Amino acid sequence: MTALTLSTSSAATVRADAVVVGVAKGPKGVVVAPGAEAVDKAFGGKLAAVLETLGASGAEGEVTKLPAADGLKAPVVLAVGLGEAPAKGDGYDSEALRRAAGSAARALSGSKKAGFALPLEDAGAAAAIAEGALLGAYSFTAYRSSSNGKGKKNDTKSQPLGEAAILGGKPRDKEFKAAAERAQTLAAEVNRARDLINTPSNDLDPKSFAAEAQAAAKEFGLKVEVLDEKALKKGGYGGLMGVGQGSEAPPRLVRIAHTHAKATKTLALVGKGITYDSGGISLKPAGHNETMKCDMSGAAAVFAAVVAAARLGLEVNVTGWLALAENMPSGSATRPGDVLTMYSGKTVEVLNTDAEGRLVLADALTRASEENPDAIVDVATLTGAMVLALGHRHFGIMSNDDAFRASVHEIAEEAGEQAWPMPLPGHLRKGMDSPVADLANMGERMGGGLVAGLFLKEFIGEGIPWAHLDIAGPAFHEGSPWGYTPKGGTGSGVRTLVRLAERTAAGDLG
Repeated sequence: MTALTLSTSSAATVRADAVVVGVAKGPKGVVVAPGAEAVDKAFGGKLAAVLETLGASGAEGEVTKLPAADGLKAPVVLAVGLGEAPAKGDGYDSEALRRAAGSAARALSGSKKAGFALPLEDAGAAAAIAEGALLGAYSFTAYRSSSNGKGKKNDTKSQPLGEAAILGGKPRDKEFKAAAERAQTLAAEVNRARDLINTPSNDLDPKSFAAEAQAAAKEFGLKVEVLDEKALKKGGYGGLMGVGQGSEAPPRLVRIAHTHAKATKTLALVGKGITYDSGGISLKPAGHNETMKCDMSGAAAVFAAVVAAARLGLEVNVTGWLALAENMPSGSATRPGDVLTMYSGKTVEVLNTDAEGRLVLADALTRASEENPDAIVDVATLTGAMVLALGHRHFGIMSNDDAFRASVHEIAEEAGEQAWPMPLPGHLRKGMDSPVADLANMGERMGGGLVAGLFLKEFIGEGIPWAHLDIAGPAFHEGSPWGYTPKGGTGSGVRTLVRLAERTAAGDLG
């Protein structure tokens, strides 16, 4: 992973492969952002004019490289767009800094060191720049061969930026140091989730995912319990067993927990962990299978968030539940029309085996409720309907408590993740009525994401605030990278869950 340092060097004196400065769109053209004064001076006060000549506009994410002027130690200047310049007296938005740093880090892949001279008003800005740089520098190379078949090593451009130095970062200041350390931990755990999501299903099945959790528990002092297929069958986990019974890789339910001696609150996090989703007997159509290794993104986010809570030493108990299964068609697979008896005792008629995520989550939510946590949050790539509703960058938030939903939405925005609150209309519940079971796993087609949320609500313990994050849109990015968002697994939800844990530790559960 890219190293992070706080440096007292100026943009003019830093010894690096490149120095990164910010530019914005002003009312009369390109504006040089704070932090770049020394670089602008080296260009005779004409950096903005030079950049405009090269076609720069200051638009968000725009990257322009140019040779450094005399007087600068770094040989290259990289100007990155911050978007619209803020009004006089206002600072740059944290997310704008995060995305700009990410764009710059991606553009400097293969470089040994870059100095980031972006607007740095306080420790919060330092944290945003650090997060953006570390997340933007992410590269998944585990399956790249060491040569191209001609005896030559892979192009160094495929390697991430070696070191990101935050210039003016006050390394001796406690707030700045704490911000940098948090950013390093947070980015490492988001990238842990990304690695898991990007790992192909032939190397990550329920058993091997559980082994990853066991290894992390040993490393970071977490408590872990793994229920295998025998324990799940004996315990009556009909949802997990029903989904996983068609695969040669049997399901697992993992409980991984961070506890703190001074904690007064407990959060339960539940993640959908379908390590591959073929749709089961209700097979997915052609063109929809290729990325289904990502259907465990919710479990990856929960796992990473619990580890982050431990590494940050948060004074809150955080219990993660990873509902792991592989959904495959075979002679032993659950069929449309079958009835499953869930861990809660409720019966579910399976009308569509591709609506499997809600089945494994239902068992895990019931089990999590038995411990009577102060709140439950589940994370899942649950429905294509949510992608149709919100697109590929926002996740939906549903809840049985309006105040808690509003709080989670606020926390997501604070963490830099785009989200939107969604309703749970009671009239849609009737569509899940079954003539043979307590309910069906499908309801009305219109509003399908909300129907899925209503299904999950049936398995929440009485009186427990609960929120459901449907991350189907942002969990896996198939387009070109942008900002700090890579192609492939994104780690969506991790930052929101960690911030929720921090707010809960501070006594602000919401």
